[in-house]
Amino acid sequence: MNILIGLLIIAIGSLGQSSSYVPINKVKNWSWESFWLIQGIFAWLVFPYLGAQLAIPEGNSLTELWSAGGSTGAVIYGMLWGVGGLTFGLSMRYLGIALGQSIALGTCAGFGTLFPAVFGGTDLFHGDGLILLLGVCVTLAGIAVIGYAGSLRARNMTDEEKKAAVKDFALTKGLLVALLAGVMSACFNLGLESGTPILEKAKASGASDLFALNPVILLVTMGGFLTNAVYCIFQNIKNKTGKDYFSVPGKILLNNVLFCALAGVLWYSQFFGLGMGKSYFSDSPVMLAFSWSILMSLNVIFSNVWGIILNEWKGVSRKTIIVLITGMGILIFSLLLPSL
Repeated sequence: MNILIGLLIIAIGSLGQSSSYVPINKVKNWSWESFWLIQGIFAWLVFPYLGAQLAIPEGNSLTELWSAGGSTGAVIYGMLWGVGGLTFGLSMRYLGIALGQSIALGTCAGFGTLFPAVFGGTDLFHGDGLILLLGVCVTLAGIAVIGYAGSLRARNMTDEEKKAAVKDFALTKGLLVALLAGVMSACFNLGLESGTPILEKAKASGASDLFALNPVILLVTMGGFLTNAVYCIFQNIKNKTGKDYFSVPGKILLNNVLFCALAGVLWYSQFFGLGMGKSYFSDSPVMLAFSWSILMSLNVIFSNVWGIILNEWKGVSRKTIIVLITGMGILIFSLLLPSL
């Protein structure tokens, strides 16, 4: 029962993350870099900070928790993850929500799950390590099938149809960007692992297991924000788009900030839910190790649901739809595999 509750909580957070790119369409008269920077303030600073406050035991502070060790590593991994987060946004731009998230998150799921296990000395060919490896392989298989459905879609669409579904559609460029995004995004989970001493100190000091991971999440997102802020400000200067923040009428400015805030809280919900969900896996080391891959698989499933809703798969052949549904079915199976 605990495992099912944990999966449900992670799924709710994943649904929020997969919905976070929808508010982009409501932002008016801002360049991509301007939107990305403002939503990043909410997604990687404001809401993670508020979430971290829930994990501070009485008589403690964030700095005291961070002093337990692992803070520097969490921030550095966060900066590397920031490169992935930056290119992740670009993969949506070139491939659309469905295919872009599928490729990027698939790569992220594999590397993000296996890197901590390998670095921790886990034997991937025996016992729990073998189950973990098998689960990752099934996840990657499901995402590969979805990626194939995406290639079928691209093959069957005219240039005009591609542009109508995804304005800046570019398959080759998008695939390269999505793969880079996936590899670098895996550093987020390494950052969480680096902050294990902080997690343990929070629990020992009386923090609820549900929220004890939140101070570590804040460190990783702070590192990611630094990377993204530098790039976005550079692009503002290069493209002369810095005026975006001040040149729009007050009503549009309020509209944009509100939708950036909405995108930010939806994005953060995935990791808020991950921390809560993992607390229900404490009796299952395999589920704990596989939780990152579970989150990424759910993100792929929900992003493709959004892709269908937003007509990104409109007009494709029956074969393409069957391949897409098959891939999603494999991913759903991968969620349950480690607990069987």
